[in-house]
Amino acid sequence: MSVSESWRDFQVQTPLLDALRLCANQRHAAFYTPGHKRGAGIAASLADLVGKSVFRADLTELAELDTLFAPDGVIRAAQELAAAAFGAQETWFLVNGSTSGIIAAILATCGTGDKIILPRNVHSSAIAALILSGAIPIFILPEYDPILDIAHSITPAAVADALQQHPDAKAVMMVYPTYYGVCGDVGAIARLAHQYNIPLLVDEAHGSHFAFHPELPTSALSAGADLTVQSIHKTLAGMTQASMLHVQGDRIDRNRLSKALQLVQSTSPSYILLASLDAARQQMALHGEALMTKTLQLADAARHQIQCIPGLSVLDSVQLPRCSTLDRTRLTVTVSGLGLTGFEVDDIFHQDLGVTAEFPSLQHLTFIISLGNTEADIQQLVQAFTTLATEYQRNADSPPGAGARRRGFNEIFRGCTDWLVKPAPTVFPQHCWSNPPLQPPLSLSPREAFFAPTEILPIEQAESRICAEIICPYPPGIPVLLPGEVMTKSALDYLQQIQTMGGVISGCADATLKTLKVLTLRQ
Repeated sequence: MSVSESWRDFQVQTPLLDALRLCANQRHAAFYTPGHKRGAGIAASLADLVGKSVFRADLTELAELDTLFAPDGVIRAAQELAAAAFGAQETWFLVNGSTSGIIAAILATCGTGDKIILPRNVHSSAIAALILSGAIPIFILPEYDPILDIAHSITPAAVADALQQHPDAKAVMMVYPTYYGVCGDVGAIARLAHQYNIPLLVDEAHGSHFAFHPELPTSALSAGADLTVQSIHKTLAGMTQASMLHVQGDRIDRNRLSKALQLVQSTSPSYILLASLDAARQQMALHGEALMTKTLQLADAARHQIQCIPGLSVLDSVQLPRCSTLDRTRLTVTVSGLGLTGFEVDDIFHQDLGVTAEFPSLQHLTFIISLGNTEADIQQLVQAFTTLATEYQRNADSPPGAGARRRGFNEIFRGCTDWLVKPAPTVFPQHCWSNPPLQPPLSLSPREAFFAPTEILPIEQAESRICAEIICPYPPGIPVLLPGEVMTKSALDYLQQIQTMGGVISGCADATLKTLKVLTLRQ
């Protein structure tokens, strides 16, 4: 038997999916949760939408189905198959999304007062982990393109500087790829972390497909990461909320990691979500390269055709910083050349042209092209951009209001990133950010600020006060302000302008942004 045949025979198995299928088809009187009793009591309105058959598989931890927190049966077998497919030494299935994996990774490596080096454009789940763990963030700036208004990855040089200044750090974390599909030099950063004998943790939520095609960026594990978290539902065929956490090497205490996962995952995991991970792994192990070849072809076709439409441009590898790579299945289209914002185009596409993007930003729309997309999808996307450029573009004949909005957009663009690169005054000691400092300055640890006494102020009075909330445009869920940071005027202006232009701001108690929660001033 050849190696490929042996691999196929190994990876063709779906132990968890098979066990769930058997249990779903068993006939017995159910006196266990969930209360709908295998679909018999499900609301008719929901059954009309999704059918009744799916609820037969919505089961609890029956003996045949193993247990997520102490697996020794079909879940364990499914996780071992996934570890082999994704190149890990050990894999954990996650049913609370990658958020739970990111939180557990930091809880497993950092305690109260421990330092962790990470980019400021990290996902809000990492900020939640800082609050829960009490770890002290050493924020470093990602590379930034001021023309496109896009933050990329952190650089090895920035990580080296942070490690030199903070040799007692317990871990380094990076985002790979970014929401725009840009991949930093994870190999070089891993080697730097290992020189200090600390692990590199990678938020690879959008890179679960990397391991399955040679033309995609190198997977984080292949490049030397110690732990990586992947959202199988984002770019592969897992169900929403289904993710995986992978580990290799001996720098991660796996027992502590398992305990951390028990803290942040449900004790009633969905077996449908778990089974979707088993099925998605089998699909990629057996057919991943062919599926990714087709996906890359579709993405390349979309990129080429859209690039040819006047007024539009597409993010490509030429525009990236040195030593960065681009995931070609992630398509970011700059629409500001049409006199429109990404938020406006997002509304036009969704309401009028039958296309929905992953997320809009001031200048761009970003699209995820995955194994589920078809040639018809690409044709519809290209046609939508063609229609946009011919029928919606603003010009000299636009109404005065439109021109004013465009000038406002330009002014915002020039100033909206001041909070990333310009210093701001603070009235409290600054003790836990790296040099050069990332602004807004962090005056308290996120945990200290989260549990400190607070008050509500009108946004006009919040400047120079310490934030008590995680405030971020969503998606992508990267906080502009987090607990412990000083609220600068540029950050507050940026949030208001994002909201005015149609963006959604999450995390703050007052969704209107008329008021903000701040720390009570010290007496």
